[in-house]
Amino acid sequence: MTRHPDPQSDPSQAGTDSLQRLTKFARDMGHPTSLPVIAERILSGLSEASRHSQGLLYLRERERECFRLVSIPTATPSIAAPPVVPLRHPLVQQLADRQDILDSSVLADSLRTTVRDNITDAHFAALPINLAIPLLNRGRLTAFVVLHSQRESSVISSYTLDLLTAMAQSAANALDSFLLYENLRQSQVLMRRTDRLRSLETIAGGFAHEIRNPLTSIKTFIQLAPERKDDSQFIGEFSRIVLDDVNRIERLIQEILDYARYMEPQLTDEDLNEIVSSCLYFIQVKANSRGIKIEKDLAPELPRGMLDRQQIKQVLLNLLLNAMDAIGEKTGTLRVRTSRLQKADGEVWTQIQIEDTGHGISPENLDHIFDPFFTTKHASTVNEGTGLGLTIAHQIVREHRGELHVQSTEGIGTTFLINLPSHQG
Repeated sequence: MTRHPDPQSDPSQAGTDSLQRLTKFARDMGHPTSLPVIAERILSGLSEASRHSQGLLYLRERERECFRLVSIPTATPSIAAPPVVPLRHPLVQQLADRQDILDSSVLADSLRTTVRDNITDAHFAALPINLAIPLLNRGRLTAFVVLHSQRESSVISSYTLDLLTAMAQSAANALDSFLLYENLRQSQVLMRRTDRLRSLETIAGGFAHEIRNPLTSIKTFIQLAPERKDDSQFIGEFSRIVLDDVNRIERLIQEILDYARYMEPQLTDEDLNEIVSSCLYFIQVKANSRGIKIEKDLAPELPRGMLDRQQIKQVLLNLLLNAMDAIGEKTGTLRVRTSRLQKADGEVWTQIQIEDTGHGISPENLDHIFDPFFTTKHASTVNEGTGLGLTIAHQIVREHRGELHVQSTEGIGTTFLINLPSHQG
């Protein structure tokens, strides 16, 4: 686009105003929590700088060959814009090729071509667009903004165009950072879910063992009920037992469903000893089948804490399963202790200690034990590892403002220490 100097403006003052506006725009980008929020800030800044009353932001979809309109809940729709613009649209192609702001004269040619070639909805050509601004990232068109004003189009000064170009680059950087963060967050959610599902096989074994007794009592009641239907004492007592057993099975099913389904962290007042006992119960069947002895030492009156129950269970099950894998096929012992922990500042925390008599971890591997994708379980072993479990466990503990430490000696065993804040101070 041709840049026109503004003879009536003071270059020094115009430069100062542009710098202040650009600084404010970059600051407003901040750390938005959603795509509509960042889109609203981009459109607000560009509309104000260019003195246009309306604006639309289209973002490229990586999975599809198109640009999609970003919906802004607070905006009042006054332009019937298409929700999707294909990559082959002349406007998109011109923005990608020129990598410059397009004014109304260039836009008129692009939109007329749209109607002639029937590439997309004809009503897109009728949109009252005065400016189209590309948002570029490493020379690639990742989004674009179209602006409209009720005023008749006028020549835009070179200072304003330079400002809009700088703001567009700042907006493109902010969008790129936000999308990268969102991709990372979604990947972390997927990794946590994958790690939970990896434990479900063991949990299923414990679940099958847990429901065997209540199913036996229910089956016995059904078999005896016809011949003892007139025995009110038998019917009454057995009905109560069966109802308790059904409720027990329902709780177990819900527990497994909650564990398998990742949810946003839900901090609740929890008894850590009860969570530890629940995890140990689920792995008991597998431990027994492999000749591994479980020793449990839970401190009485352990301080309660605000925890996400399912996330802490994920940490514990990961460490417990890793401990059994470390013991391997030989017999061994898995010791689990809970205790009060007095911090240097006087604050009272809780500690969970998980100790195994497995093969231990070498010093060179110990330094990388929490690194993503680092694993000592190779494809040739029975239990192949992804290298994500301990990374996820470490992250969950840190999100609880806690600490996860490891001590190990090759040939002797490994101890993991989980330190978590409690209610007591």
